[in-house]
Amino acid sequence: MVPAQSANQLGTFLRNRRTRLDPAAFGYTGGRRRTPGLRREELAQRANISPTWYTWLEQGRGGAPSADVLDRIARAMMLTEPEREHIYMLGLGRPPEVLYKPVEGVSPRLQRLLDTLGSPAIIKTAIWDVVGWNRAAATLFTDYAKIPREERNILRLMFGTARARTAQDDWQGVARWVVGAFRADVARAGVGDEANRLVEELVRISPEFDAFWRDNDVVAHGEGFKRIHHPQAGLIELEFSSFSVDGRPELGMVVYNPASPADAEAIRALVASAETATCATPRAEPQQQA
Repeated sequence: MVPAQSANQLGTFLRNRRTRLDPAAFGYTGGRRRTPGLRREELAQRANISPTWYTWLEQGRGGAPSADVLDRIARAMMLTEPEREHIYMLGLGRPPEVLYKPVEGVSPRLQRLLDTLGSPAIIKTAIWDVVGWNRAAATLFTDYAKIPREERNILRLMFGTARARTAQDDWQGVARWVVGAFRADVARAGVGDEANRLVEELVRISPEFDAFWRDNDVVAHGEGFKRIHHPQAGLIELEFSSFSVDGRPELGMVVYNPASPADAEAIRALVASAETATCATPRAEPQQQA
């Protein structure tokens, strides 16, 4: 037999977190308390739910709670995002819906991770804005630092620039695949207005995007093969793998590994040449103040 405490994992977790809360921090200062934390009726009041219903949840008698109830309890308990996800898994058997938040950059720790990779790697958002990259990616693909932030979008580059067309070995196939993977990402991340504005823009500027979007293809963005033509190095073949960023569901990392030792050497040579050119560029002398 499963112990009652184990069978009622949601109630056990809620009771544990409730007893950790400091009543004084929430304005409950009067009266002597026999047990630590907030009382059930106090927590229910903060969550704007019935005290009886909340008591049943802790006792495992309330049935499956709704997502709205779980969100109210999470706010009342001031749960962290991982804790909120945990009560969803315990109560509903699924994570909460992701609410997309625009991202302007990556953390220094994530950037250091990118910099340690010898292979090209980028960090992208659910609408495929590039918000992080390493030197190898900037050298092989494009120098994202020289592109205005609002234009650092893979679909804008794919459908709006001549360089992307000439660089892809099979532009039509790659572009169609990108649209299908983009469609899957925005649906998974719950992106609404931001994705709609981007789609409307791309439909106006690209008949190809319009046709691919109308096809309604959806593809997985896990791994694949990429062939690009570099103006100095020629044809380079890459294997790519996509990874989610733990704790940041709106971000994904894509790493492009060279498909052969020759491809790896070509990328190393490009990066070394770019670093040499950077070091050789003379710095402007500071102007003297009048």
